[in-house]
Amino acid sequence: MVQVISADGQNLGTMATPAALQMAMDEGMDLVEINANSTPPIVKIMDYGKFKYEQKKRANEARKNQKTVEMKEVWVKPFIEENDLNIKMKKVFEFLDGGNKVKIAVMTRGSKKVLARGKDAVPELFARILEIIGPRGTLEAKSKPDERTKSIIVAPAK
Repeated sequence: MVQVISADGQNLGTMATPAALQMAMDEGMDLVEINANSTPPIVKIMDYGKFKYEQKKRANEARKNQKTVEMKEVWVKPFIEENDLNIKMKKVFEFLDGGNKVKIAVMTRGSKKVLARGKDAVPELFARILEIIGPRGTLEAKSKPDERTKSIIVAPAK
């Protein structure tokens, strides 16, 4: 015994499975089990091939409308000149306007690490960069203090 639903959504009531199968064949359609856990199980008369096709089309449409956010990366030096920084910031703005997150990384090595002013250079640089970005982006994450490569992640402003 199964609960049968017609192709147009009407409840046809409870009937024997062979009778429901015969009814589906007479209409040239398939008998598809909708809910096996209920008592009696619920089945629907439908064109299963058409149903699968429409389901696939809906999934493709949803995938097409989906925006994937990428992580772009821009490298800067701790003692970067103003013009060089402006050029790097143009690239950052391109990425942010495209809806992507940007990782701005600074690699400190050698004498730049041990110089007295080198310890403060990176946080000052990041503060300067965030000031330039202003309302176009928001700070999402900072690197840990003990990492060799210091970085910040900026997300586009909503």
